[in-house]
Amino acid sequence: MLPLKDKDKPIVQKLLSAGCCARCILRFCCVSVQAAYRRPHQETLQELKSFISDADNGKPKDSTEAKEENIESHDAVGPEPPEDPPSKRVKLDPSEGAAGGVMDGEWSVCVVCLGVLQELCGAAQAVKIAKAVKAEKYEFDSLVLSVSLPAQLCVREHSCWLHVKNELRAKSVAVDKDDIIQVKEAFKWVLQGLVSKELGGVAVVTRSVFEVGVEFTHPETDADCHFLATTCPDCFKPTKNKQSVFTRMAVVKALEKIPDAKFLRHYPSPPAAPSGSCSSQDVQCLHVSVFVAGRYNKFCRSLPQTPWLIDGERRMESSVEELIAAPVLLSFRADGFNFSSSGREDVDVRTLGNGRPFAMELLNPHRSRLSRVEMKQLQETINASSDKIRVRDLQIVTREAMSRMKEGEEEKTKSYTALIWTQKPIERQDITFIDDIKDLTLDQKTPLRVLHRRALAVRQRVIHSMSTRYLDSHHFYLGLKTQAGTYIKEFVHGDFGRTKPNLCQLLKSDTDILELDVESVDVDWPPPIPE
Repeated sequence: MLPLKDKDKPIVQKLLSAGCCARCILRFCCVSVQAAYRRPHQETLQELKSFISDADNGKPKDSTEAKEENIESHDAVGPEPPEDPPSKRVKLDPSEGAAGGVMDGEWSVCVVCLGVLQELCGAAQAVKIAKAVKAEKYEFDSLVLSVSLPAQLCVREHSCWLHVKNELRAKSVAVDKDDIIQVKEAFKWVLQGLVSKELGGVAVVTRSVFEVGVEFTHPETDADCHFLATTCPDCFKPTKNKQSVFTRMAVVKALEKIPDAKFLRHYPSPPAAPSGSCSSQDVQCLHVSVFVAGRYNKFCRSLPQTPWLIDGERRMESSVEELIAAPVLLSFRADGFNFSSSGREDVDVRTLGNGRPFAMELLNPHRSRLSRVEMKQLQETINASSDKIRVRDLQIVTREAMSRMKEGEEEKTKSYTALIWTQKPIERQDITFIDDIKDLTLDQKTPLRVLHRRALAVRQRVIHSMSTRYLDSHHFYLGLKTQAGTYIKEFVHGDFGRTKPNLCQLLKSDTDILELDVESVDVDWPPPIPE
């Protein structure tokens, strides 16, 4: 038996006449028993017809019904009800009908859900979903089923709601629109168990890292929403990322604002019957991102960190990012990635020591878990693929842990070794004073070489310490420990006076940098993994 009460009969009768499907009628009767929606649609429809025929066939009424009938008789000869009183029961004319309603024991496309809760909500749909998921070969323990519905369903539901509300306002039944079960919820109640069965018992839950999306469209009724753009123009703002201004959220907002009378002047109540059901689009599968972190060394002076493109033309055949990403993407079978690191070195700068921390966000990975042994093998694969880079401490991390790489980045320190050329001949004693300089504060105007991608500003940076190693009369090695974000090359040659003080001023000679190596990036993340 359906969990309905006698007070639901007028609602059931009115919605059947309007052309609503059995499951939508249960929704409007606020039935929250999930099992009721899982019953065969035709069976539920027949039971609804039997349910309302009881009263029409002269079935004895209980005392409550008789009392309500007396109230109805009294109301019939009394004054007109106020504009919007509490809704009350009414007996509807069973001869009333609408195109798309129940005709001779048959049912056509529902005027509210446009077929979503009819033939699109059954075993065939579950098979389609499961087949699409299996074809993608994801690894998952559970999934969440998401549903995207045409925005015009909101308009049609509002129309049917006003139809019920206006017919019952003088009767004893009161229905709150917020209590109506959503189409999405009813759809999931029916489909979740069927999909789970088709996938061998995989749990279909309310929250999961793996999402399976089902989208429905109904081009025939797309224009149902258009009158709202005129009646509530402030609700529909064009956006760059949306193909249509008639998003579900915008339509819901407009329906909340529009007065009932104004709505009814522009849209029929109940809605007109459609000629066909919604179309089910391709099933979309999406796994939440997986994050992989590690540290990399770069041994080549002609390798950029990221792909180097100028005017759309590639200048270098590869990059650190690409050399690392290719094997990682293959292992996790991801659709794409986002690469980030703790700072970056120039194309001609090597990164030595323990390397530079980096992290990758893997987009829509079909595989989300690798064992420690598999991660070690992946690291070895990356290292064997090129002699230009090497990675270490490769591991899966959480999204939250990613932020640690950037936390207080400019307060961290980095160590460098630079090969310096001086125009003026020097002796060993000419550079020893540099070793004694501590916490030298620089004012660095945005370097000319990065002015195209960084805002013009003067940034203060600190060189904490320096050390020198004499080579010959025009060359020496300069070791530096600096605040992260310091432009080393500009400190050496001065950048036409844009960095002050600079090494040219300190040595009273033109100087330039011939080679630069990053010796350490002092960020204690990610955690080291024993070799």
